[in-house]
Amino acid sequence: MALFAERAADYRAVVERVPESGLASAVARVLTARAAAVPGPFLIPEGLPADWLPAPSDSTAPSDSTALPDGIAVAGDTPPRSAAGLDRMAGVVTGCAVAIAETGTIILDHGPGQGRRALTLVPDFHLVVVRADQVAADLADALARLDPARPHTLISGPSATSDIELIRVEGVHGPRNLRILLVSP
Repeated sequence: MALFAERAADYRAVVERVPESGLASAVARVLTARAAAVPGPFLIPEGLPADWLPAPSDSTAPSDSTALPDGIAVAGDTPPRSAAGLDRMAGVVTGCAVAIAETGTIILDHGPGQGRRALTLVPDFHLVVVRADQVAADLADALARLDPARPHTLISGPSATSDIELIRVEGVHGPRNLRILLVSP
């Protein structure tokens, strides 16, 4: 876990270790901080474990949006939102299929709690929850854990590219801001 955290941070991802019992409060804290800078709801893909989020405070919220205790709104992707609709979101919260310690890479297979690929590429902020048991030592170990029939997205830090003069531009091919909560039992 330590190597994964170090390598992911090398890619300019913000990595925070949290105990499993503190995950919901860590998610709420991260979303509150992000919402202070960027208003709007956060996307929550179908199948995201309910205990990753604090309990709703307002049962009168619309069916696709739930108010969290500190006023943070979350919304689903059913029916699928357009690219413009995804772009209006403050960010997305997902899990992952596996993470690679050696490279600091997160792999999504777009299964439950991960959403479709557009959810993780269009919003400017991505909060990923990585459980300790999902961290593989290297690429071979990670690939052995995956279903080859599923689509895979590999994420090594926030989206960035450099032009011929090596001027770094962030957010071209995905979120400019990647936050990882590394959960230990």
